[in-house]
Amino acid sequence: MKNLFSETGLRWWWLTLIFLLADQVTKQLIANNMDLYQSINILPFFNLTYVHNPGAAFSFLADQGGWQRWFFSAIAAIASVVFMVWLAKTPKQQVLLSVAFSFMLSGALGNLIDRVLFGYVIDFLDFYGFGYHFPAFNIADSMIFIGAALMIIDSFKNGETNENKQNTKA
Repeated sequence: MKNLFSETGLRWWWLTLIFLLADQVTKQLIANNMDLYQSINILPFFNLTYVHNPGAAFSFLADQGGWQRWFFSAIAAIASVVFMVWLAKTPKQQVLLSVAFSFMLSGALGNLIDRVLFGYVIDFLDFYGFGYHFPAFNIADSMIFIGAALMIIDSFKNGETNENKQNTKA
């Protein structure tokens, strides 16, 4: 078991825990200190705005009859298992990919906890500007986005590495 954590991407499990904790603590701080739909202006392009999102990204399917709670919970649970398996199968040398999986796992778990406990996700990060208002989101959503971006960057990086190896063999 020790080798599993020291020789694979699971060595980055602590990142998952840190961002999961940050997500859950900030959500509870917002829920306990703000009224629903209350908005506090922080910067000319950013508010803290407390909202509930029973749907997915951009409130997709939010206006449905409640079935989406369990549908999105199942997706998040499956995604969490997949990220854990990928972490366990990723060699420790693939740091960027391991960090990406850890970030996405923290986001999936953070939103899964909200859905199961409350039936919705607590969102509060509210950015706007140039006549456009981006939908509110949370730290879990941010970690999923950052993790996906890191995964894309890693795919380009590894593609270049594989191409360089093939060129040196030729």
